[in-house]
Amino acid sequence: RNGSIDWLCWPAFDSDACFAALLGNHRHGRWLVAPAGEIRRSSRRYRDNTLILETRFETADGAVDLIDFMPPRGNASDVLRLVRGVRGRVRMQMQLVIRFGFCADIPWVKKSEDGTALLAICGPDMTVLRTPVETRGEDLTTVADFDVGEGETIPFVLTYGPSHLPPPRSIDPERALRDTEVFWTEWCSRCTYQGEYRDLVMRSLITLKAQTYGPSGGIVAAPTTSLPEKLGGSRNWDYRFCWIRDGFFVVRALNSLAAVRTMELYFRWMMNVVADARSGHIQPVYGIGLEHELTEREMTALPGYRGMGPVRSGNLAYKQFQHDTYGNIILGASQAFVDRRLFMEVGQVEYARLETIGEQAFLLHDKPDAGIWELRTRERPHTSSAIMCWAGCDRLAKIGLYLGLNDRANVWRQRADQIKATVFERSWSNERGAFVESFGGRHLDASVLLMGEVDMIDPKDPRFVSTVDALEKTLARGPFMMRYEEPDDFGAPETAFNVCAFWRLDALARIGRREQAREIFEGLLAARNPLGLMSEDTDAATGEAWGNFPQTYSMVGIINGAVRLSKHWESTV
Repeated sequence: RNGSIDWLCWPAFDSDACFAALLGNHRHGRWLVAPAGEIRRSSRRYRDNTLILETRFETADGAVDLIDFMPPRGNASDVLRLVRGVRGRVRMQMQLVIRFGFCADIPWVKKSEDGTALLAICGPDMTVLRTPVETRGEDLTTVADFDVGEGETIPFVLTYGPSHLPPPRSIDPERALRDTEVFWTEWCSRCTYQGEYRDLVMRSLITLKAQTYGPSGGIVAAPTTSLPEKLGGSRNWDYRFCWIRDGFFVVRALNSLAAVRTMELYFRWMMNVVADARSGHIQPVYGIGLEHELTEREMTALPGYRGMGPVRSGNLAYKQFQHDTYGNIILGASQAFVDRRLFMEVGQVEYARLETIGEQAFLLHDKPDAGIWELRTRERPHTSSAIMCWAGCDRLAKIGLYLGLNDRANVWRQRADQIKATVFERSWSNERGAFVESFGGRHLDASVLLMGEVDMIDPKDPRFVSTVDALEKTLARGPFMMRYEEPDDFGAPETAFNVCAFWRLDALARIGRREQAREIFEGLLAARNPLGLMSEDTDAATGEAWGNFPQTYSMVGIINGAVRLSKHWESTV
């Protein structure tokens, strides 16, 4: 709202941040463009069906629009900021604080040889600032003061480039704006969704696209790190990587909206994970380029969001064993075998690769693991992991039939039936009247609702209905839902995990309580920020957003919830 970009990792999602004021203050890196005087009012919006952000500032002297965007152009990466006069004449200020390496490194700043750009260089990294405005250095900050009048546009273009190469070529700001708008509107025009909530569905879909790493097709869980899950908490994790368990839900969302090209790229990413599997082992999380090691470090130069450290880079979860991973990757990849819209050619060779993953799912379905919540100090045979292992074997049976491999289909059907019988016997608690979080356990966990999402159980089955009721009584907080009731490594969870509420409304809709599900959905939508984006967690008492942002799981939940609950436009006209 104040015209400051407080977070930027360059050149990729998992790069070190060069703007990190989000996890500290303005001295830790930011880019401010705003009126120099008092701002009486400001408002923000995305242009329809784009990722172009417009901020309007109202001052005593007039009004100004600040237009922010990143144009798609080959290998170069740019952030463009256009200052456009709307009314009157407004004095503006620009402050650019670049701090590479999560604020550990201050760059050397100099003019380019031709004098048209300002270069900030540190080790392998370089940024290039181009603007017609005269700049100067003050207190390790690049600053500028300028006026903008009605109808005038002042551009600022910041570009990343490797320091050992010449600066990337300049671009025309106005043409870049047009090209960016065309890119997004044409991409959005291919979406066939015609139900209710179209605007919020499109905003969620654009966010998924924006969180996709183009070279690999992987989708990051969030573009941020170390935003705490609660006030004063230390559950600060780095989410700038690709979790396998997101696959099923992402594919389901993209499929429902006919985002075929993005879905195809994601399929390719998943099949590359399968091809790269070592002895059938699949990590829970990979780097955006399929990197295996995501070494976790604390970045001590940053104090953390509102002083709540630590700030982490990397994620130790890559070393964990989370057995739901095997089922999730089969679920995510299975559609590629039957969807004729895709240009991918998949058949028996790819099926054989997935079978190696299925072998692991069957072998490990009843073995202890860290589970979906990535617990760091205990392992159990988690119900949600077994559910997903069942789903993987079930889908292999169905794909086998589709490919005419009846013998293999029978093998996987028998294995799926065996896992299902085990889950129904060992995770059901007569004491709680519900499926519980682990085999032989007694605590409730929202992740057991996934048995409805993956069609493991008839939603009208009395055991599933009873489970939903028990979870509602214990974990629901208004429209929100906690993850689980048992304290973990950091104590009992205090904020609601947003995707759990979307699982809840899906379950309610499946068992016939659609009006209640719609009421919950509307309550969840109110927890988004004014731009339609949603975080990982919400404080159910205050409505305050917590956790990394925007969260892929949450944005996918919005899409899948809208598709589940909305009425087709033809039914209302």
